[in-house]
Amino acid sequence: MTSLGLQADPSYGVPGKKRWAMVVDLRRCIGCMACVAACKAEYDVPLGVWRTTVRVKDTGTFPNTRRNFMPRLCNHCDNPPCVRNCPTGATYKHEEGFVLQHYERCIGCRTCIAACPYNARFMLPRNRTRVGINSVIDKCTFCEHRVSQGLVPSCVQTCIGRSRIFGDVNDPNSEVAKIVATQKTTTLKPEKGTRPQVYYIKPDRVGTEQILSAPESYAARSDAEAFYRHNNGSRFYGGTL
Repeated sequence: MTSLGLQADPSYGVPGKKRWAMVVDLRRCIGCMACVAACKAEYDVPLGVWRTTVRVKDTGTFPNTRRNFMPRLCNHCDNPPCVRNCPTGATYKHEEGFVLQHYERCIGCRTCIAACPYNARFMLPRNRTRVGINSVIDKCTFCEHRVSQGLVPSCVQTCIGRSRIFGDVNDPNSEVAKIVATQKTTTLKPEKGTRPQVYYIKPDRVGTEQILSAPESYAARSDAEAFYRHNNGSRFYGGTL
C-alpha cells in the first residue's frame, strides 16, 4: 500500500519495525482523571482543551445504576485520515507509528479536525502566552519525546489503576502485544479503515456488577453481608444473600 501525505507506510505487524500502541483496560479505570492532569502538566495544555479526556456516563435507573469511564485520546492510526487531508504537510506519521505535528507548517485551517473520526484534535488558543505555540492544531503525541528516551507516556506513568498499558505491539514479548494476542480487545470505529492503535478491553459486566451476579468470594460475600446488615436488608439487586 502506498502512503498518502507525509505518512510512513503502515507498520503494524511488520517484522523488524517498532509499532507503538496502547491498551486501555476499562475494567481498571476508576475515573480519577490522573491521566488528564498528568497530560495537562506535561504539555502546559491550556484550560478548555485536552490532549486526553475521560468520558463519564451514568447508566441504569436508580438504584440499579453504574458509572462508566471511557478514556479517549488520539488513536495514532496506521492509516490516519488527518495526514492524508492536511494541505500543508503539518500532520505526519512517524515510521514507528506516532502521528505528529510540524507546528511551523500548520495554518490552523482545521481540515485535520474535520478528518479525524475520533475528535482527538483541537486548536491551541491565541491567548496562550506561557509557551510560544498558539493558533495551531494540537493533539496527543503518545509522548514521543518521552518514549524516545525509554520512558512511557505521562498518562501511563501516572495511571493509579494501571488501566493504560503502552508498548511495541510488534514485539511479541511486550505486554501490549501479549494482551492484544490473547485477550478480547476492541478499537473505536474500525469500519473507518483507519486501523487505530489504541485497544480497549471492555468490562466484564457479569463479573463486576452485583446487579447481575451475587458475590462469590468469601471476602466479597462478607463485605456484602456487612453492608446489608448495617442497612437493614439482605437483598442484592439480583437475588438474596
